[in-house]
Amino acid sequence: MRAPSSPTIRRATPSDAPAIASLYQELFPDPSIRVFPGHIQSLADSSHTFLLIAETHGTPCGTALLNLCPDVMYGTQPFGGIENIVVTESQRGHGIGRALLTEIERLAATHDCSKLMLFSNATRESAHAFFRHCGYSSDKKLAFVKYRSHFSIP
Repeated sequence: MRAPSSPTIRRATPSDAPAIASLYQELFPDPSIRVFPGHIQSLADSSHTFLLIAETHGTPCGTALLNLCPDVMYGTQPFGGIENIVVTESQRGHGIGRALLTEIERLAATHDCSKLMLFSNATRESAHAFFRHCGYSSDKKLAFVKYRSHFSIP
């Protein structure tokens, strides 16, 4: 069954920190996840980083992060990196993820991005199917990650 109303998508504010932390725990349960209100404010003040919240009936139910990355390949066009897109499990299938991605695409077009790259955990197969359904492809790019704990810098 579909949600009775469309979600509202907005930039996160410091008061959203607990809700974002809870959503991140759903995405990746980790006791070291810390979402600082002051850092959310810094992101809200940024013209290149967009931490978004989806809410239904005033309750946060999803989040996504868009970073605009400067590039030189296509003149001055940046590209966008999408991370940490999560919709609370009870609200999945109600158009919230699509609404988040639609807003991200609107922001990317407004900032003349050459492309969007979406990063997702390799094991999230249902999310990957959703991303493909929304037009994202994993056929052209391959991402690699190296976590700080494995950096070769002493």
